[in-house]
Amino acid sequence: MKKGILTELIKIAFAEDSADDDITTKLVVDRNIKGSAKIIAKGKGVISGQECAKEVFLFMDGSVTYSAEREDGEYVRRGDIAAVVEGRVSSILSAERIALNFLGHLSGVATLTASFTEKAKGIGITILDTRKTTPGLRFLEKKAVLDGKGENHRANLGELILVKENHISMAGGMVNVLELLGDKWLRKAEIEISSMEDLVLLLKTPPVRIMLDNFTPGMVERAVSEIKKCGEERPEVEVSGGITLQTINDYLIAGVDYISVGSITSSAPALDLSLIIRGMGV
Repeated sequence: MKKGILTELIKIAFAEDSADDDITTKLVVDRNIKGSAKIIAKGKGVISGQECAKEVFLFMDGSVTYSAEREDGEYVRRGDIAAVVEGRVSSILSAERIALNFLGHLSGVATLTASFTEKAKGIGITILDTRKTTPGLRFLEKKAVLDGKGENHRANLGELILVKENHISMAGGMVNVLELLGDKWLRKAEIEISSMEDLVLLLKTPPVRIMLDNFTPGMVERAVSEIKKCGEERPEVEVSGGITLQTINDYLIAGVDYISVGSITSSAPALDLSLIIRGMGV
């Protein structure tokens, strides 16, 4: 985990929540009281973000201990204990919401990812994330995708050549894109297409991967049939564009290598978790 970036994120979260100025806790809770808290799942899901939650509590108070009862990537059911936190009650209370926000959100991403990967299990199709992530949280959300048994697409703009619709338009069309990339960069590039006409043109000098964007299942089948004609050196096939849990079965087509799903990071509902604390005295 990128510890330095995580620390900065936690600092921002603490400032946002005025965690050091928790007036309620300061007024009603003796700072010397120690206790034990359980983080409990209120629904079924996949845990992700345990290290992040731990660092939140330690940032608040270095004497607090955090023990994960479920590792990242493990399933929990309603009532399961995800973690136990022990130490000063006041510290636990002031850091509680920040820790649960991280843990709930990241577990939600892992849970939704797992729902997609279960659909594609045993078929040979990999579920990918996209760059539709929360600004500043990308590395955490992409880790959560891995916890849900998905895989990461590029992490940033410098990691992969991915030519999309606007690039093609601004370059003056697909023919110009192919000339600008040349053989050297085509062998390292992924190119998005939105029509069979583009595919026919692209297969004359194929890139390493072709993204079929907003294709219907029937169009995907036709495209895969054409791509297979390239033989063993055929480009990889990625399908993208608004695929949901309700429609993914229609896209589990032989010859598709990847299905990228932006919603697993952009629209995942948080896993509901609660923290219940009991005092143990001074």
